[in-house]
Amino acid sequence: MNNLLNRRSARWVTAMLLLWLQHAPMGWAQPANSPDRPLDDFTTRSVLQERSTLDYPSVRENDILWENRIWRIVETREKMNLPFVYPDAPLFSILREGVLTGQLTAYSTENDHFTQPLSEDQLKTILFRKEDITVLNFNTGIEETQTVSSDINWEDVQRYRIKEAWFFDARTSTMSVRILGIAPLINEYTEDGDFKFERPLFWIHYPSAREYLSHQKAYTAGNNLAATTSWEDMFEMRNFASNIIKENNLHDLKIGEYLTGTDMLLESDKIKNDLFNREMDAWQH
Repeated sequence: MNNLLNRRSARWVTAMLLLWLQHAPMGWAQPANSPDRPLDDFTTRSVLQERSTLDYPSVRENDILWENRIWRIVETREKMNLPFVYPDAPLFSILREGVLTGQLTAYSTENDHFTQPLSEDQLKTILFRKEDITVLNFNTGIEETQTVSSDINWEDVQRYRIKEAWFFDARTSTMSVRILGIAPLINEYTEDGDFKFERPLFWIHYPSAREYLSHQKAYTAGNNLAATTSWEDMFEMRNFASNIIKENNLHDLKIGEYLTGTDMLLESDKIKNDLFNREMDAWQH
C-alpha cells in the first residue's frame, strides 16, 4: 500500500512540476515557437507570404520559330551577386530548407533533365557530410574513432549553374527566356586540401520552384529592409551577373571542353552577343 501511495505521489508531483513549467514566470527560457517570444521587429511582415506568382504566357509549339538552350555560371563573389550569399538568408540555405521540408523537389545531377527525384536517404548523403574524428574516451583512456555528421556550410557554395531556354515567339514577335533549372555547385578537395573538381549538389526545377521562391526575401543592395524583392523577382528580372559555359550543340560539349583560356571567354561573349543581336533583330522586324 505504501509503495502504491508513493508512486501516486510521485506522479502527482511530476504533473504539477510540468504544469508549473508551462506557466513559468518571465526570466525562464521560452521555447522557440512560444507565443511569448518577443518580436524582433516593429511590425509583422506578411507581404511576401501573401504574394502569388503570375503564370507564364502560354506558348504554342508551332509559334516557336527559333530556340536555343544556354547554361550559365553565377559567381557569388561578383558584386552584383552578393545577395546570393547574404549571411542572414543565403540562397543555398533557402533551397536547402525547401528541399528538406518537402516544399521543393531536388533532382539527381546524373543529367539535367529533371528525370530522377532524389530520395530522402540520397538527400541526407548530399546535404550532410560525414567524417571520422579521433576522440579520447575518458573512462578507458583509449582514443576511439567516431563518425560525426555536419551540415554543408552555405559559404562552401560559391557558384550556381543555371539552365535556360531562349526562344522566338512568332505570335507575339518577341524573344523570350525561361529559366529551367538551378544547381548549387561545391568544390571537392583531396585529403591534402588540393582542389579536385567542382560538382553540382542537385538540380531544382525552377518553374516548379517559383511559388516557393516568391515567398523568400532577397536582400538587395541599397540597405532598404522595407524592400519586398523575392528570389523569384531576382530571377525573373535577371538581376544577376553570369557567364555562359555552354549552348546546345551537336556534340553536347561545354565551351571549356573544346576551348581554353582567352578563347573560352571570347566564345562565351560571342554567344551572349549573338543572343543580344537576335533579340534586337526581332524587335526591328
